[in-house]
Amino acid sequence: MAFKRNIDRLPIIPADAKRHNVTCHYCIVGCGYHAYTWPVNKQGGPEPDKNIFGVDLSEQQAAETVAWYSPSMYNIVKQNGEDVHIVVKPDRECSVNSGLGSVRGARIAEMSYSEARNTQQQRLTDPLVWRYGQMQPTSWEDALDLVARVTAAVIKEKGEDALYVSAYDHGGAGGGYENTWGTGKLYFEAMKIKNIRIHNRPAYNSEVHATRDMGVGELNNCYEDAELTDTIFCVGANPLETQTNYFLNHWVPNMRGTTADKKNEQLPGEEHPPVRIVFVDPRRTVSINACEAEAGADNVLHLAINSGTDLALFNAIFTHIVEKGWTDKAFIEASTGGFDEAVKGNKMTLEEASNICGVPAADIEKAAQWIAEPKADGKRRRTMMPYEKGLIWGNDNYRTNAALVNMALATGNIGRSGGGCVRLGGHQEGYARPSDAHVGKPAAYVDQLLIDGQGGVHHIWGCDHYKTTLNAHEFKKVYKKRTDIVKDAMSAAPYGDRDAMVKAIIDAINQGGLFAVNVDIIPTKIGQACHVVLPAATSGEANLTSMNGERRMRLTERYMDPPGQAMPDCLIAARMANHMEQVLRDMGDADYADKFKGFDWTTEEDAFMDGYHKVAKGGEFVTYDRLREAGNNGVQEPATGYESGKLVGTKRLYEDGKFGTEDGRAKFMVSEWRGLQAPGKQEQKDKYKYLINNGRTNHVWQSAYLDQENDFVMDRWPYPFIQMNPQDMTDAGLKEGDLVEIFNDAGATQAMVYPTPTARRGETFMMFGYPTGVQGNVVNAGTNELILPNYKQTWADIRKIADAPRNVAHLTFKSQEYKST
Repeated sequence: MAFKRNIDRLPIIPADAKRHNVTCHYCIVGCGYHAYTWPVNKQGGPEPDKNIFGVDLSEQQAAETVAWYSPSMYNIVKQNGEDVHIVVKPDRECSVNSGLGSVRGARIAEMSYSEARNTQQQRLTDPLVWRYGQMQPTSWEDALDLVARVTAAVIKEKGEDALYVSAYDHGGAGGGYENTWGTGKLYFEAMKIKNIRIHNRPAYNSEVHATRDMGVGELNNCYEDAELTDTIFCVGANPLETQTNYFLNHWVPNMRGTTADKKNEQLPGEEHPPVRIVFVDPRRTVSINACEAEAGADNVLHLAINSGTDLALFNAIFTHIVEKGWTDKAFIEASTGGFDEAVKGNKMTLEEASNICGVPAADIEKAAQWIAEPKADGKRRRTMMPYEKGLIWGNDNYRTNAALVNMALATGNIGRSGGGCVRLGGHQEGYARPSDAHVGKPAAYVDQLLIDGQGGVHHIWGCDHYKTTLNAHEFKKVYKKRTDIVKDAMSAAPYGDRDAMVKAIIDAINQGGLFAVNVDIIPTKIGQACHVVLPAATSGEANLTSMNGERRMRLTERYMDPPGQAMPDCLIAARMANHMEQVLRDMGDADYADKFKGFDWTTEEDAFMDGYHKVAKGGEFVTYDRLREAGNNGVQEPATGYESGKLVGTKRLYEDGKFGTEDGRAKFMVSEWRGLQAPGKQEQKDKYKYLINNGRTNHVWQSAYLDQENDFVMDRWPYPFIQMNPQDMTDAGLKEGDLVEIFNDAGATQAMVYPTPTARRGETFMMFGYPTGVQGNVVNAGTNELILPNYKQTWADIRKIADAPRNVAHLTFKSQEYKST
């Protein structure tokens, strides 16, 4: 069926509507929007003085007018308990998106909780506790009392290492500085929790350890650099799909040559040849197609490497650049260390890399030329090196990350306009926590410890291991078994006797059970196994600060009420700490109880001022009021001052040649090639027929957690697609839309077949973390030595389950590539 919004007309936004600053809370790009709200029994008029646009709406508007909004940008929500109209539309004055709205951001309003229009009715509204054989609504006081009593009893008996925590580490809908500080202060300051993991990773660690160890922060340039650069060397990323408006608003203009004036202004006296783009990716993506359409195929090079061989490729390019004398010798001498050791340790010829990577040596050489060969005027090329999940979730990810940074340092492309070696990113960022030094490095492999029967209590904040972890098949099986032990004990305990209930839970934990507490905005897959579920507020329902991929920090203002009793995570953490303090005092441990002081916050701003000012560089300059003044352009972190009524920020990092190490010098790193590194990967590749690559698709946000009851998405993708070569499909007796089982020795999952002629034989691509088919089920447990997961190098067999079911029959399976006009 076609998706219908059931709106036949839209109200005119009145001239006196409230306007709120909004940063899109989905991807890391962080486009700027405005939310307009006004009473539900009122609307504006077509006269210029009666509408927010100040124009005559009785006349036909121009094609590029800002005086419009779409049905997806509209809803009716609660504000201070009253129904109000809301429109969330792109901000043309925001430098990030210049008025563009993605299929995700342009639906912020439509994806908001509304009782009037029945959108996002899956949202959690009340605390829930396991009672009478099912989850039952209760009060915050009742739920948090149980959480605190059980948690305190376990850590008093077994120590803090028996408390396991899963927590997000990012901004946007995932939390922002307020909420990461709330959870961080609770688990790293009041307590010293070591068994903690982040987001979709089985341990508490950075996905980009290497670049940080080298003194280079992973978000070091600005979006304008994509407009100024001569070459983009894009690794393991599909930016049109996953950073859409960054690609459209900053990459495409450079490809079309429309940034010539900006280049001449920013980089005077240089030759500005047409931009060239190199993609390192085993598969052909829509981004490669788009770049060919916009920049011309002669200016695009696709290095379709064998999956997991990026490291060998980078070392060969690095070696060739050094041998040709294309390095930035002055920069290396003044600002780096370890260059000679890296040259020796990482030496690899073009021919050696060609044999490993499966791409012609001539193409590797061309990539090196496009990266570093001086321009016709003798000046060095400006090269930007963006990378994402294909690298950081791939083979030997620590060393591979280091090898890419080596190339950027060798060519002087960090701290330079038009350069940067940067993550493209997933979520926005918003990390503010006390020191995590006590966690250790490598951090504990939390998911495996839980599988092994360790831990007594598990607090889960905005994570869903059932959908987004490796070895998910085994994890789900064991986790359910352990939490069911506690559920059975709770069902057998006498109701109305809290002490007896706590004792029953503790006894069950001592028999191998696990008590689980889930904080989230929706019912999750892992939440079905939990004993207490706490409803959180999300962006727009609370004030929230975060920064995007160019470190641009903004405040999203609260423009609507959260559903029911839901509240921001930082205030949930504070109330949890308050209850822990009281329970510990009741237990007679005043010293331990005192550690939970300092959580007397009543607003998100209280948490922000308590945390961001303590731990963020330049945090002393930033306040909510100043961020409101800065609007949707905000300030690029770190803030360096407040002058003439404006926050002053940092356009790009390391322009002074000083890096984040003790001596201020960036460190080259030896990163030798050593094959498929994670345990079990080579054996899996040898045993199974198909590579099961994975990633995202444009209009599904992350693991579809907000889309599970949304026809706009679920009608298009009732099951995750798996892209396959048509000849592979023929050999396996498959047709478009057929349901298949993907299976190996780690587990099994399902998907629907999407014929993709550009896919190589034996190589597939599946949506990651989708609720109706979890790719993580077939990812084995192997990680690198820092417990970083390798999601990308997974192999399995595929068999047909069924012909395309009824809810698939209406779908199109056409190519998603587009042609230039």
